[in-house]
Amino acid sequence: MINNINAYSNTNLFKAYYQKNAQNKKPHQPVPNNNYSTPAHSPDNKPVRASIFYINDVHGQNIRMERLVNAINQFDTKNSPDTDKMKFASGDIMLGEDEKHVKVADKFLNLGGFYATALGNHECDLPTDKFVNLIKDKQYKILGLNMKPDTANPITPYIEKSYIQEINGNKYGIIGLVPPDLHVHVKLQEHLPHLNIEQNFDKTVAEVQKEVDRLEKQGVNKIIVLSHSGYRHDQQLANNVKGIDIILGAHTHNLLDGIEENKNLFYSPDGEPVIITQAGRDGKNFGVLNVEFNNKGVITKAQNNIGKTDSYGRNLIARGEFEKILGKPEVVGVIKSAEKYPEDLYGQENPHCDFIVDALRKELNTDIAVMNSANIRGQFETGRIDTRDLAIISPFANKVAVVEATEEEIVNAIKSRIKASMNSKSHRPGIVQVSGLKYDFSKNGELLSMKFVDKNGNETPIDINNPRKDKMYTIASDDYCITSKDMGLGLPHRYNNALKKFDFDKDIIVGEYIKHQKDPVEIKADGRIKMINNDSSNSAA
Repeated sequence: MINNINAYSNTNLFKAYYQKNAQNKKPHQPVPNNNYSTPAHSPDNKPVRASIFYINDVHGQNIRMERLVNAINQFDTKNSPDTDKMKFASGDIMLGEDEKHVKVADKFLNLGGFYATALGNHECDLPTDKFVNLIKDKQYKILGLNMKPDTANPITPYIEKSYIQEINGNKYGIIGLVPPDLHVHVKLQEHLPHLNIEQNFDKTVAEVQKEVDRLEKQGVNKIIVLSHSGYRHDQQLANNVKGIDIILGAHTHNLLDGIEENKNLFYSPDGEPVIITQAGRDGKNFGVLNVEFNNKGVITKAQNNIGKTDSYGRNLIARGEFEKILGKPEVVGVIKSAEKYPEDLYGQENPHCDFIVDALRKELNTDIAVMNSANIRGQFETGRIDTRDLAIISPFANKVAVVEATEEEIVNAIKSRIKASMNSKSHRPGIVQVSGLKYDFSKNGELLSMKFVDKNGNETPIDINNPRKDKMYTIASDDYCITSKDMGLGLPHRYNNALKKFDFDKDIIVGEYIKHQKDPVEIKADGRIKMINNDSSNSAA
């Protein structure tokens, strides 16, 4: 639940501020001798209190959006009238090419009363002309200082570098950043040159400093950045830009609860405290940041709370509005049991993915089915399941296809994805989830063994060191997984010559598969993918 702003944590940032300045020996900022306590405020020097409801990386999870509306309603009733309450999003609230789901996310931002959002990579899943047509009734601002789209691009009038938010006579400068690595995360690569994203983040840091300076010249001394740049880049901003107070972060899906130095409390070149937030991914959490500023715009007290979205019920008004867009869902079956979603989404077998690729393989009658680990954004839950549940489990609106590929192509693609994923701290981009195959790999990213499993359960070893170029397999997957080198098999030539192409995503196939089951469905891992702690090079040790 949401805590009241009056219940601050013990984090007294003014104390840390003066301690940091003392260490840096800045003579123009003397250390008081009052045991670092917060200076008393006279009536003319009254502190400014603000409470910020923030979200990031909701990824089109519209059922959680319904729950978030109830959390927002609770937030709106909290705190005293002299508290400046704000609601911001840091991007990737939308997701995928399904225009209905993008429209639902736009409706959610309007219903929630959000002031602004940064533009994330998934807001760019659609061509810009379609995107702007869906958000033309938006009541929130879209920010992206480091995006400079072509003048003729239809998105250009919708993107602002920053703006000034005034509440109770207090002015806040709000700046937004899009991801510098946008080119890695969007499917529609042909649209990227027309968006003109600055990929050099050092240049973006300098641009942010100029924008902060410009806002400060207008009398604004409280600066908030809505950043879809990622945790590492947010730290770079905090440590190198003078004047930023808060960075509401996103993109890397970190969950930053509380306030802790060197985790989400940093110091600007002037020694002023800078707080970074992130609330994880898929709308599972939201944040409420309570802060108090002195008359110089320095944060002196703060409390950062993370709330659990699923502890709230679904808002009936939001549900009704969303179903006007999506239509009424159809119940397709019953889930008897479902294993827990894995903690490591990218680096281990996911039983929810197992179920999806098994459905693809069965319904499309292929040798193999594959999907990329990051393509799943929700999870199956016990009880009745309907078409809306399925649509948000895999919500990208990619297009299912059946292709042929050689054994060598499949082995090399899986090898490449294992190596890239296990050599990454976050295990991104993620291993390939499979049906019709079994494979073992080492924790340092080597494929150790692989078997083909036919429809009768018979297993045939595959020589991973000399995979056959003349052995062909039929594969069911989606267009993005088949074609993407970074996130999938990297076989665009195979997609171009696909045996079958469909105009819908995996949720439609999975719905049909569930309908065909005589008994309630059980979802569980079966060990088809295993990580071995010791690879072949040190297994004898």
